[in-house]
Amino acid sequence: MTLPDRLAQLLAQGITAAQTAGDLPAFAAPLPVVTRPRQSDKGDFSSAIALQINRSVNEALAAAGRPTLAPLQIAAAIARHLPADPCLARVEVAPPGFLNLFVAADWLAQQVEAIVRRGPAYYHTDLGKGARVQVEFVSANPTGPLHFGGARNAAIGDTLARLLSVCGYEVQREYYINDRGAQVDTFAATLWRRYQQLHGLDVSIPPDGYPGAYMISYARAIQAEHGDSLLALSEAEAIPIFRRLGLALVQAELADDLAQMGVFFDEWFSEQSLYDSGVFARVRAILEAQGDLYEKDGALWFRASRYLPKSDRDEVFLRSNGEPGYYASDIAYHYHKFIIRGFDWVIDVWAVDHQNQAARMPAMLLALGIDPKRLSIVLYDLVTLKRGGVEVKISKRSGELITMREVLDEVGSDAARFFLLSHSNEARIDFDLDLAVAQNAENPVYYVQYAHARVASILRKAAAQGLSSEGANLSLLNHPAELALLRKMLQLGEVILEAVRHLAPHHLPHYALDLARTFTAFYDACRVISSDPADAELTRARLRLVEAVKITLAHVLELMGMTAPETM
Repeated sequence: MTLPDRLAQLLAQGITAAQTAGDLPAFAAPLPVVTRPRQSDKGDFSSAIALQINRSVNEALAAAGRPTLAPLQIAAAIARHLPADPCLARVEVAPPGFLNLFVAADWLAQQVEAIVRRGPAYYHTDLGKGARVQVEFVSANPTGPLHFGGARNAAIGDTLARLLSVCGYEVQREYYINDRGAQVDTFAATLWRRYQQLHGLDVSIPPDGYPGAYMISYARAIQAEHGDSLLALSEAEAIPIFRRLGLALVQAELADDLAQMGVFFDEWFSEQSLYDSGVFARVRAILEAQGDLYEKDGALWFRASRYLPKSDRDEVFLRSNGEPGYYASDIAYHYHKFIIRGFDWVIDVWAVDHQNQAARMPAMLLALGIDPKRLSIVLYDLVTLKRGGVEVKISKRSGELITMREVLDEVGSDAARFFLLSHSNEARIDFDLDLAVAQNAENPVYYVQYAHARVASILRKAAAQGLSSEGANLSLLNHPAELALLRKMLQLGEVILEAVRHLAPHHLPHYALDLARTFTAFYDACRVISSDPADAELTRARLRLVEAVKITLAHVLELMGMTAPETM
């Protein structure tokens, strides 16, 4: 339980006690909301619950023929009946009816021991209670290397999966392979022609084919394995074979590139399998039986307008040539997710250009009898690469679009993940390649990781001198810089919950930078290892604090998929 949640429960108990004592009338009170005030002199936390329940209180009083109370009086009644708790030093009532809560410094200090003993689990919760959640992300078309823009999808999706895992959810990571349709057929035809060209045949790639040099690389890989044994095939025979061989090459390349970023999937799900297994046919039968499909202009349409009253736009389910419409596979795929595999919650991470598709997903779910609230779609905006303040669009190596691997090779996975997470999902990112590799405090990645390395250095120095933190008297931690560091550390639990509840992983890098800055302020203000024998107990206590900082900082880096270096 986070500290704000604990304080909210204390306030709820105070309201109940005030009602029992007759200082407040009987009424159904909401759970108080506890927030951090902007001004530190207003307490560590504050609640406006007295203002929120003012109307309910006075309606109940009026009904009972009793005098009404001002919000300030309601707040005072709650404060009088707050139960004692070691985390709470005092509560102050402030106009027009706020309750300002001050956390006990001694309780704060004792949390150091709890963090050291429990490790990262200190910050974990059971919010999900074992619910099964699937995070489907990246899912770029398997027709070539992953463009760097897809790296943002990877960073968001993988970090959300990490956050959900520490909040009590059973998480599955999935990549959806769009391995059917015209794009994949064109990819296979291009690959077949490139293979023929490698053997000296005078053929051209299709007019709408894939001209990238990577297609030649794929063709060479097939040539290395099969030699010229495939040349005897007709085009009709070759296309299915080159589709299979090419998709396998691309998937292996995608998996390798994503592994370089620390991203791994539990399932690579084939779109084609929806058709081969009969799932698509089953979904079609369900929709037809419900009257959700109708014919028009030679095509079969899904009656989306039945489920989205504000929209009169229906969607093509089957085109006139018998091929599925743009949304048809989505319906079958999400039927498979919810009905066949039984996920409680599904999170799809999509680029912002899929916003129209996202808006129509509720209609598809409603048609299948699925509560749309069980699906969350995270939309993220574009990434612009810059070097020297100028936008970079073309790869130096190939003269084509810049791939994820190329950027990872230049800046590293840690920098890429931090910068790609540092903005809210909906905001565009200007990714500064120069800043990402800078070895100075201007680079937030360097600054955060250097803070961890400095913490590790302090602990190594202490170990070399035979110093231990065991049995530390933590009540000695009362310097303002120590208490500020403690308060900042305890915020991590709140940050994790905020990120999960709003599917907003950008809170993590901001918190990591704040924690690193707060630690630096502590390091500058408080000598950790003192040579003065009189300071031996204080040294022990501060070493224990530093151990807790190391656990906390390493954990937030881990949640972002980053390393926590011991030296820099």
